[in-house]
Order: sequence, then C-alpha cells, then structure tokens
Amino acid sequence: MLKFRTLIIAIFALAGAIVFVATVPNLLDFMFDSIKASTTGTKNPGFEAAQLEQRTFRKLSFTDESIGKSSLQDLKSGRKTLDELAKEQKLALVDVQLSTNALLRTDLSQIARLKSPGEYALVFDDPEKGSASIYEYKSKTTTPKGEPVDEAPKGYPGSRQPLIILALAMLGAMFGGGFGNIALRTSKAVTNRWEEMETGDRVNLFLGTVVGIIGSLPFLIALGNLGPIVASLLTLGLTLGFSAFSVYALNSMEEVLPWKKGEVRGRRSGTKVLDTNVLIDGRIYDLARTGFLEGEIYVPKFVLQELQHIADSADPLRRQRGRRGLEVLKHLQTEHPVEIGTHDRFASDEHEEVDSRLVKLAMALGADLVSNDYNLNRVASIQKVRVLNINDLALSLRPNILPGEVLEITINKEGSQPGQGVGYLDDGTMIVVENGRPHIGEHIEITVTQVIQTERGKMIFGAYGDDDGRKPNGNRR
Repeated sequence: MLKFRTLIIAIFALAGAIVFVATVPNLLDFMFDSIKASTTGTKNPGFEAAQLEQRTFRKLSFTDESIGKSSLQDLKSGRKTLDELAKEQKLALVDVQLSTNALLRTDLSQIARLKSPGEYALVFDDPEKGSASIYEYKSKTTTPKGEPVDEAPKGYPGSRQPLIILALAMLGAMFGGGFGNIALRTSKAVTNRWEEMETGDRVNLFLGTVVGIIGSLPFLIALGNLGPIVASLLTLGLTLGFSAFSVYALNSMEEVLPWKKGEVRGRRSGTKVLDTNVLIDGRIYDLARTGFLEGEIYVPKFVLQELQHIADSADPLRRQRGRRGLEVLKHLQTEHPVEIGTHDRFASDEHEEVDSRLVKLAMALGADLVSNDYNLNRVASIQKVRVLNINDLALSLRPNILPGEVLEITINKEGSQPGQGVGYLDDGTMIVVENGRPHIGEHIEITVTQVIQTERGKMIFGAYGDDDGRKPNGNRR
C-alpha cells in the first residue's frame, strides 16, 4: 500500500512539474507585457533583430465591422478583389510588414494562420468602436542582422532561463505531490463511505447521478455557444445540481422504492424500539426521565394500534392497562423526543405478528429492542438483536444481601410451612421468615440465613430470634 501511495504521489508530482513548466512562463509573459503596456503607454519598442523573417500583408480598414464581415465573404467567394473593395468603399490599401515575433501576439493569431499569397483574414481592431481590418497575405522576406523591425520581443526575458524552469519544476512537483496526497485521502474516504452505504443508498446515488447528467444535457447543448470557460462551469454546475436533486428525490421516495423496502441495515444506530408491554409497565418513563436511556426512542404504529386495541377492550383490567400505556407514552413525549411510525416500512406486513415485526424492524434500523417479554427476548437474541429488559435491569440494581445480615421488615402473612411468616423488601423481594408467623403485622428484625437466585429473582430466607427466643444479633442493614 505504501509503494502504491508513493507511486501515485510521484505521478502527481511529475504532472505538476510539467504543468508548471508549460503554463507559468506564458503567464509570466502575459503579466510582464500587460504591466509594460500599462506603464509605457506603447505596445512594444523597436529592437535590433538578427535574421528575423517578416511577412508583408495588404491591409484594408473598415469603420464598421459588419461591412468587414460581408467584404470578407465577397473576397473568399471570388465575387470581388481587395482592390475592387477599396475602390468601391473609397478606402486606401496599406502594406503592412509583421515579423514572426509580432505574429505571436494573440490579437494577430488570425493573420498568423495565413500561409499562401492571396489568403485573407479579418481582425477586429477596436471592438468598442466596431472597427475591423482585412489582411491579404502578399509575401515574406528575411530581415538582415542589425536592421530594426516593427516589434520588440514579447514576454518576460527570464521566464525560460534554465534556473527559472528548474525552480518552476520543483514548485510544480511540490504542489502536484500535495494535491496527490489530498486526492488519495479523499478517494479513500469516499471508498470507505461507499462500502459503508446500504445497497439501496448506492442504487439511489448511482441512478440520481445518471438522471442528473441526462437531465442537464438539453441545457448544456443550448448553452454550448457561451465559450469554453463558461460552458465548462455551467456543465459542472448543472450536472451537480441535477444529480443532487435527483438523489434527494429518490431518497424522499424510499418507502415505495423496491430496492429500499425491507432493507436490513445491520449497524448499531442507538435507536430504542419500544414494545407494548414496556409502555404498559410504565418504568420506561422514569428511566428516560433520569437520563439513563440514550438515543432516539421509536414507537412503531402497530405497537400504538395494539395499545389502542387493549385500551378499547371490554375487560376492565385489560382496558386499564392499555390506557396506562397510552398515558405513559404521552408523558414520555413531553420529556424525551419520541418518533412514531416513520420507519414502519421495514416491517410493513400487517399479517405478521407484532413480535416478528418488532424483531424485523430492530434488525433493519440497527436498533435495540426494549421489551419485558421473555420469549420475545429469546427470539430477538437468536437473531442478533440486542434486547434491553427493564426487569433484568431492576434485578441487577437490587441490593446484594448476604447470609448473616440483619434486616428490618414487616411480616405480612403466614408462610407455607408451620411457623413461617412472609415479608417483602421495598423492591418487592420476598423473604420467608422462620418463627415469623406469631408476628404477622409487626415490624421486626430478622437474620438472613440463606439467599437463593432463581430465574424470576432472589428468594431470601431468614429467622426471627434463636432457639432461646432471643432477638438476632448481627450486621444490621
């Protein structure tokens, strides 16, 4: 990987050096000529040339460029000659000598293309005034050494010296290598992002880009005559704009797209999908209110419908449980952002059971399922869906009680064995107390004799007094 990266950066560095050597001298020439023209007020002073080729042209100037265009057409079609045009327009023909150096000027590029005698070119002398001139190629001569010519050498004198070229090459290599490094990092980030995207998102991006390019083609054809720079900028802007709009439109319709429907995401999103029994239980509200429940809370519409169905039941107890679930959801919305039903498309089959739809939805969203249903928890765990069980949380938060500790409890009822009494801790844990039956309704101190952990929680056994009827003496809690 390191060798490949080094090779790519080296290629970009070489390309940068070539681009700088090829373009920067011309830029320096242009800047130097512009500054010199603005400070001296003249185009170019004369100079002493050595063996410089000169070309002779006949020039006919027009004050109206439209007349010049029509005259050029007459000349190229052979309907008229330059002499006839001069006589007809009552204009003077002038012989003009231009050196090969002068013909390098951009404003004379049309004339420089004339190679054979009798060829014509139209040059716009002053676009603001609308003047133009027709040049007819006549002949060429070679200027002897030491005689003056019409144009001075153009450009910055030192722009093509070896040391300048070497410095430009090194500077171009630095910029090219830096650009190559940035390009590699960007391409790696884009590749990683592409690999992390879901299949449906990839399809949306690809189709959106294709539709954007096709949609921008008519506009690009219509605006193609605005020049290469403007046309290129419009091409890039319209293509990106249409592509972005197409991708946005596809994403907004993802619920009906066949390649997005039922898509399984698989990544953990931090979303918590609530089951019906959790809302009926009510403790989820306290958990969210205290800030221990992080991430987005999501309630499917089919869970809400099941709650409503329970709340409308003819059974008073069942009806009360359903109404409590709806009330808990209402309070939960006031304390915590809750999203309802927006992702149900991932489990849209109404004929499936609620438990199956919950598991499928949690898998698609990469979410955690919050449920107290033991069977649902087992099924979800098998399918690699993380389950948050509030009952398990409550059990794990119960105090750790060890044999020999002294507890204060109230004996509520008699036990199943003779002489036993039964009491409860504040968290609902049941304690079976030997010799506790005579003290039903009393608040007494007992000694813990045994702690048994079951699937449903802890069973604690204790005793009141000892064989002599004395009160316990141990570590009080």
